[in-house]
Amino acid sequence: IQKRWRGYYVRKYIHNYYALKKYLEAISVNNEIVRNELQEYAEMKEKEEKRKDIEKKEKEKQYQARKMHYLLSTEKIAGVYNSPFRKSPDPMELLLRKSKPLSHRQQQMKSPFAYELYDWPTCKRPPTFSTAQPLPPIGRQKPQGPFRDTAEVLQQRYKPLEPTLRVAASINSPLEKAREEMKKEEWRNCIHDNEFLPFSSYHKNEKYDPSIHRSVKYGQETYGITHFREVQPKKWVADKVSHCIF
Repeated sequence: IQKRWRGYYVRKYIHNYYALKKYLEAISVNNEIVRNELQEYAEMKEKEEKRKDIEKKEKEKQYQARKMHYLLSTEKIAGVYNSPFRKSPDPMELLLRKSKPLSHRQQQMKSPFAYELYDWPTCKRPPTFSTAQPLPPIGRQKPQGPFRDTAEVLQQRYKPLEPTLRVAASINSPLEKAREEMKKEEWRNCIHDNEFLPFSSYHKNEKYDPSIHRSVKYGQETYGITHFREVQPKKWVADKVSHCIF
């Protein structure tokens, strides 16, 4: 009895056969409507794509016709697309007649200082200044691991140079350095630098200063001309000159 009652109750109130059949029919009708709409949309998109392709091809043809306008036939000479062996001219010939040739564009070189020189006095355009503010610093978190603090690393990186004594000291000793300075000073303050006078007659009337170590005036010595040995009779022990006898 319970089995029969459950079957009857489910078929009548829960799984109604006629309501389910009506629901499935409504779904099939809705699906058919959606399919028709999707098919119409696909056909419309296909037609639009074809129209765009045709327009693109037409624009390319017109551009090529304007670019090859020099191939147009004249009154004296027939063009490439207007062969005399044809009964009618080529469609490209007709397109060449309708189209205009491409104009040569003159590229104007603009100086980077043009606005600074001409716009500021005439005030044609307001001066533009960069008002962009710098971006705020990124709030980075400390990386996980045994890493040092960023401020400490930057302080170590940009600390002032502290050279050792070996690097800071000079290679030369202070004595050698002082000697070099003295040599430079003597060479710079040299008082014996006579001006060069190229004329040979300048030194004829110049008198020589006597030497400190000699009592005689400066002149040519007679050694090698009058005698070959210096003779001092005052220092002689005997009156005669000693001779070596072999």
